[in-house]
Amino acid sequence: MSAPSILISGASIAGPALAYWLHAAGWRTTVVERFDGLREAGQNIDVRGASREIVRRMGIEEELFANATGEQGTEVVDERGRVVASFPKSAGGVDGATAELEILRGELSRIIYQSTLPGTEYLFGDQITGLDDRGDRVDVTFRHAPPRSFDIVVVAEGLTSRTRSMVLPDARIRNLDLYLAYLTIPRTGEDNDCWRWFHATGRRQVTLRPDNVGTIRATLAFMSNVRGLEDLDQRDQTSILRRTFAGAGWVTPRVLDGLDDAPYYFDAVGQVRIPRWSKGRIGLVGDAAYCAAPLSGMGTSLALVGAYVLAAELATATDHTRAFDGFEATMRPYVAGAQKLPPGTPGIAYPSSRAGIRTLRSLAKLAGNPLAQRLALADRLAAPPADNITLPDFFPAGAGAAHGG
Repeated sequence: MSAPSILISGASIAGPALAYWLHAAGWRTTVVERFDGLREAGQNIDVRGASREIVRRMGIEEELFANATGEQGTEVVDERGRVVASFPKSAGGVDGATAELEILRGELSRIIYQSTLPGTEYLFGDQITGLDDRGDRVDVTFRHAPPRSFDIVVVAEGLTSRTRSMVLPDARIRNLDLYLAYLTIPRTGEDNDCWRWFHATGRRQVTLRPDNVGTIRATLAFMSNVRGLEDLDQRDQTSILRRTFAGAGWVTPRVLDGLDDAPYYFDAVGQVRIPRWSKGRIGLVGDAAYCAAPLSGMGTSLALVGAYVLAAELATATDHTRAFDGFEATMRPYVAGAQKLPPGTPGIAYPSSRAGIRTLRSLAKLAGNPLAQRLALADRLAAPPADNITLPDFFPAGAGAAHGG
């Protein structure tokens, strides 16, 4: 009997991670990605909780640390860049705002991708145009490649996945009235190795984060109930950002200047809610299935853990229906915890007035007190949300250093 085959749409994090585990289990794995190559851009992300165990089982944890950003903590700053509150990176193995392992999204994607070679086939610069579930296989048409058939198809795309809409059009996106612009700017002598947060009136935020390549990753974030700004061309988005952040203070002019120097990423923030993550032989994983929004701090965990759990189910279940059912039974509670944002989020972190900002900074100062940090540490030890899942014992023979760590 020939090995089962799977087509995975999306080559960011969840897609290649799923390919890694299924290839290790003896599957024939193919990944299609509409971009011409890996997207090496991206901001800092963290690998925490159960996802740390996943990368240990993959045997790539050491390489991830070797490519970490070096972020040493988080600081809340005022209009003049003075530190209002400081949250150092924990040395005790319990992650706060800055996790023990912080890495650029592009670096994590690259390392996982390389771990799948040469066993996984990649179709870059292509995309799915049609899916026909025939019961015993899925017939797939592509924009460029000739038609092919696969035993299973999994969509590992983003929040607004086009391929998902072909199969499960009932996905609901919960818009959080928040827009984010991510860009890279030159590092200067004024920068340090902390994640620095600045809150401005009018529900605006500016953040700077260090990376490991000598630049700074900046974010411009603002709340608005106007829909569709993410669909405008970048020239219009730049105009909106300049108007929105005019006079905000701190390093905002420097960040706005960076909009002209390189392409940047601009998007609306939302969560995906969908009653079922599969239909027949076609399933979803990662943001396409259950995006929790960057505010959750769980995006990477949901991608890596979801890929691992789905691979374990597909490789060990007697048929695809039981596999997808088992995947949902394990992942649904974990996803629900990630998507349950604190009351008032994101508005509470985006005050509209100076009084609101003073209150927020007072709360941050209180939370930054060493005693308060120790108390918060005890709470995190009791139930870290990124750890609230029992991983299956899945160690396929083809996984490199799968028992290590």
